[in-house]
Amino acid sequence: MRRGWKVLIGVLAVLAVLIGINAVVTGRETKAAEVTVPDAEIISLTGGDLQVLERGPRQGAPIVLIHCYSCSMNWWFGMMPRLERDHRVIAVDLLGHGGSDKPTSGYSIDNQADLVAQALARKDVRNATVVGHSLGGTVAVALAERSPQLVDRLVVIDTAPEHEKEDLGTMAGLGYLPLIGEALWRAKPDFAIRDGLEIAFAPGFDVPDAFVEDVRRMNYAAFDQSPDASEEYTKEESLARRIRDTGKPLLVIMGAEEQIIDDPQAAIDAYTAAIPTAFGNLIRGVGHSPNVEEPTLTARFINGFAGPPQAVREARRQGPMQDRMQRGEGVRSGS
Repeated sequence: MRRGWKVLIGVLAVLAVLIGINAVVTGRETKAAEVTVPDAEIISLTGGDLQVLERGPRQGAPIVLIHCYSCSMNWWFGMMPRLERDHRVIAVDLLGHGGSDKPTSGYSIDNQADLVAQALARKDVRNATVVGHSLGGTVAVALAERSPQLVDRLVVIDTAPEHEKEDLGTMAGLGYLPLIGEALWRAKPDFAIRDGLEIAFAPGFDVPDAFVEDVRRMNYAAFDQSPDASEEYTKEESLARRIRDTGKPLLVIMGAEEQIIDDPQAAIDAYTAAIPTAFGNLIRGVGHSPNVEEPTLTARFINGFAGPPQAVREARRQGPMQDRMQRGEGVRSGS
């Protein structure tokens, strides 16, 4: 009996050592930038290389697309054909995501924004309509704060104005625990990744295989550090107040079937309370990712907002566009 206990203790000790080694190795894992999307390019920058995709007429008014956490530029692909007809569209993979570099650090919101700013400067982009989805919305706000000459106006899609504790489910929560998280990262099957991604959509949405691959392309450092960076940034000051202080025009788009943000209409109201000129739009029947779930309608709102500056100023002065957006007219119902 005593020998059996000794064997068990020895096995547990070996497992503990192996888990510790795995945590060190996984936490130090890096991945170099690579082109993962046809026609995209890798831009070498101070602090990391980013994958960037440009489409549409170069003389068109620029629209910059910044994706969500654990995502990549392919979350915009349903919308891009509708935006690039009249606009120069630039999609960026954030550090740690998609085809961009994946170092062991550098995932603060300010650093992400500065890297995007470098990439846009290389592409000679100024006065853009910058569209950010979820985490990308936070980065877009930081970009407007730190590089205001690059941003003409902002669109945030399902980005909460204040920090709120997100319930990402049991499995996702375990992924952030010390030692356990690194072990699960090595062993995660596709079905577990897919289950974790379902919260980013309305119930019943079929998660594309490409989005599962987006998670697999990440390293653990990006997966683990990015949410904390977003939380710290929003805790310091709300996004609504930050945007107000930049003076940039704002369009807010939210999905009514949100599973991450507790009350999407209240989130819109918080933005418009801080910025009375902001346009708000709640899209029924979709969840946290209207750019994926309802790309045609989402692109229509962005195209209208990103028109020539004079046209937008005139629309704001006359009021109908803002009133129509805030009432949600023309928005697809959930039935």
